[in-house]
This record gives sequence, structure tokens and C-alpha cells, in this order.
Amino acid sequence: MGTFSAGTLYALHVTREFSVLRWALMLFAVLFVDMGTTGFNSYFDFISGTDKASLNYEKDKVLVHEGVSPISALLISVSLFAFAGILGIILASVTSFYLIAAGAISMGVGFLYTGGPFPISRTPSGELFAGTFLGTVLFTLSYYVQTLSISYQAVIVSVPYLLLIAMILTVNNTCDKKADIEAGRKTLTICISGRVNLVLLNLQMYGAYILMIFLSFTSIVPQIVALTTAAALIPAHLTFTNMKRRGFSLKTKGSSMKSVSSLFLYFFASFCTGIIIDLLLFK
Repeated sequence: MGTFSAGTLYALHVTREFSVLRWALMLFAVLFVDMGTTGFNSYFDFISGTDKASLNYEKDKVLVHEGVSPISALLISVSLFAFAGILGIILASVTSFYLIAAGAISMGVGFLYTGGPFPISRTPSGELFAGTFLGTVLFTLSYYVQTLSISYQAVIVSVPYLLLIAMILTVNNTCDKKADIEAGRKTLTICISGRVNLVLLNLQMYGAYILMIFLSFTSIVPQIVALTTAAALIPAHLTFTNMKRRGFSLKTKGSSMKSVSSLFLYFFASFCTGIIIDLLLFK
């Protein structure tokens, strides 16, 4: 939801206009797709044997630890996607019917991430797909729904979100490496060495923050965002350092996921704070 909110706020910065109706329709559509995708992931990871009680320490995996019926998870996910589709059609009717195609592709990727004969999550391209669709595509669509236009500036501003969302998946897969090898997955973390994987994490984290600071010195993003992003980089650096020091394993996954989520939150909050300050100062 962070990327959706950031894209919407950036659109407000550019146009100084805001549609409550279009915002609400997309908000719930995105929420339903997100929850549905999570449900599909839980279902397919469980029936494929990727999630096992012996190798999973995440208590929120209810199919693994609480005996919840996999069919229930599947039916709920299908229902959520159906609701999202209905909202998408309504939203397209007040924007553009091209939005239906974009939404359908995004939902298809959400399903195929762990479903279908060749799940994306079992390949080295998982980070790319997650970052692209949950970062750039979602940010740009959120911008489009408010402005009814696509701009290269919005695409560029979305790149740091792409990097950080890809980083969340990289951390997840690094912690899951042992279980993923046993499950026969070929994630990027498995395909590259531990040292290269660490370099990748550094590029994703610092690249996102540095790129946003750089954009703040152009006309694409308000200059105040440079200050808010730099301020957020301090706690982000400390959190990232502690996460690397703790190490990545199945047992530390809970702490690692909280840490990487904090890195995203720091960035999101700094971006939104900068945009809001600019909106208040330059109405």
C-alpha cells in the first residue's frame, strides 16, 4: 500500500488535484489484489511443500502451523481477486478501459508468482517481477488514476520503490535459502554467491536512497525531499547494519523481515513528508 500512496501523493504534487472517488476505488482494488496474492502464495507454497513446519518459524503461516484448510485459502483468494476485478472495471469506466488490461496483467502476475506450472517465485527473476509490479507499475498506475496521464517522471520516481521492494524479496529469499534448496527452487539468492548477494542488498538499499536524493536536485522531485530522505538514511543505515550483523537464516527471518520493512517505511515516510511540506509551502 506504500507504493500506491506514494504514487497518489506524487500525482497530487504534480497536478494539485485529487479525486476521492478514483482514490477509493483503487485503494480497495489494490488491497484486495494484495490480500488475494498473499493467499495464493500461502496456498501454493503449502501444497508444493515449500512451506513445511520443520523449516518454517513464521507463526503467521496458518496453513502450516494452525491447520487451516488450503481450500479455504484458495477460495478466499479467488473471491478477493473477483472483488478487485469488479472494482477495476468500475475504475476503468471513470478513467480508461486500458486500465483493465493493466490490472489483469498485474493480477495474472500475482497468481503466477507461486501458481501455474512454472511459478515465478521458483526462478531467479522473482525480485525483478516483484519490484517491477509492486514498485514501478503500481506507482505509475496510482499516478495515472489521479492525473489520467503517464509521464516519464513518474516512472523514474518509482525506481527507488522498485529497488526496495526487490530488496524485501531478496532478504526473504536469503533467509529461506535452506528451505528453498530443499524445495527445489532456483531463486536468485541460490544462483549467486553469498558475497554477491550481499553486494546486491547494498545496491538495493543505498541505491534507492541515493537515487531519490539525486532526483531532488532535478525538477522531478521537490528539493525538500533531499533533506527528508537524507534524514531517513541515518536510521535506515543503522537498521541495515544490524540486520547484516544478525545474519540471514530461517530462525532470524522474523527479525530480518521486520528490519527490511522498516527500511521501506523510513523511505516511504521521508518521501511523503517531503512532498507534503512542498504542498503546504507552495500551494
